[in-house]
Amino acid sequence: MDRAELAAFLRSRRERISPADVGLPVGPRRRTPGLRREEVAQLAYISAEYYTRLEQARGPRPSREVLAGLARALRLTDAERDHLHLLAGAPPGRPPGPSREVPQSILDLVHRLPRSAAFVTSALLEVLAWNELAAALMEDFSALSRRDRNLARRAFLGPLPGGRRLYGVSDADAFARHAARRLRTTAARYPDDPEVSALIRELLAGSEEFAGLWASHDVAAEPTLCKTFQHPLVGPVTVNCDALDLTDRDQQVVIYTAVPGSSSEEALRLLSVIGTQRMDASG
Repeated sequence: MDRAELAAFLRSRRERISPADVGLPVGPRRRTPGLRREEVAQLAYISAEYYTRLEQARGPRPSREVLAGLARALRLTDAERDHLHLLAGAPPGRPPGPSREVPQSILDLVHRLPRSAAFVTSALLEVLAWNELAAALMEDFSALSRRDRNLARRAFLGPLPGGRRLYGVSDADAFARHAARRLRTTAARYPDDPEVSALIRELLAGSEEFAGLWASHDVAAEPTLCKTFQHPLVGPVTVNCDALDLTDRDQQVVIYTAVPGSSSEEALRLLSVIGTQRMDASG
């Protein structure tokens, strides 16, 4: 264990994260760049005293559970997570939780599909990346918190605060089954990840539909071939659905395309011009 390097690495990662990145208020008297030590400790589910000792190069070797909590709290990339383990003298094993780091090549691919609505989801069905047409067709994800970008939460627990929700789709029931089955697989793959457990507990407590689907123990995903969005500006938009698995990240790239020459293709073309602006706003 390299205590000095571990301390410096933790401090550098803490200082680069803003409170807003993790849903914390900035406050008028904040003088520390990035997060405070106690905030990292809270997010990692460890004591503030223990985390402070790690940053001061005085702490004992952290367990794998502590390292997993720190990686999650500091929003480390996969490479940074592995580096953290090496500094702590605990060679990295399988990722403890779903990856949220989207490869740059996939980000480039998503944004190079101007005539298709494309987005990337994690194993927890959180929308991690999207292009402009996906935002125009589905929701302006940039205006949502990370919590509210979770499609499973949206499907089973209803609209967002203020009444906003993803536009209605024709396959809501099929997507609910897909979400429950995918989360069942995710729970088995990451049994020790607190974020996975917390989401499933939340859905079980808040949705009888999810509880019923969860009790079936089904894991085989049903492919979605097409769906129709009831968009408030351009009307119904029917799209073909394709999903590309990123097996090394446990993520999916979802691509929606319309049949060439169809009214839905014209609607997508119009949405690519309209974007996320509110054309129906009064005044």
